[in-house]
Amino acid sequence: MSNNTVSLHRMLKTSPEKVYRAFTEPTAMASWLPPYGFLCTVHHMQVEIGGTYKMSFQNFTTGNSHSFSGTYLDLKPNELLKYTDKFDDPNLPGNMITTVWLHKTVAGTDIKITQEGIPSAIPVEMCYLGWQESLEKLAKLVEPEIPDA
Repeated sequence: MSNNTVSLHRMLKTSPEKVYRAFTEPTAMASWLPPYGFLCTVHHMQVEIGGTYKMSFQNFTTGNSHSFSGTYLDLKPNELLKYTDKFDDPNLPGNMITTVWLHKTVAGTDIKITQEGIPSAIPVEMCYLGWQESLEKLAKLVEPEIPDA
């Protein structure tokens, strides 16, 4: 971790296609993106270069929520997602840029994530912890192979 940037790496026992879908389907994002103790509502998601999204995270304990939105800057299906994140709260200014790289390996999918420009009011360590929790939930979503009956 460097100042206002987090970098994460994980190996997932699944295909890049399944991981990419988890980043581009609203119900999937709502299920794995919020860290433990938070609920997510995806208000809209237009997954295309120049397309936008808007989401809210609600603290389940307090009921308080914060919303954020962004724009998709680059998309290469099953390989790359790059998008901005901007909080609606004026106390959390600036645009963050999140880049997700997916690489197929013999073990599954090598995923690397970088989030840059984290507002100074957010401790980088807490952002890193939140991402670790989200990636645990992502693995639980994409790794099971459950056939239809």
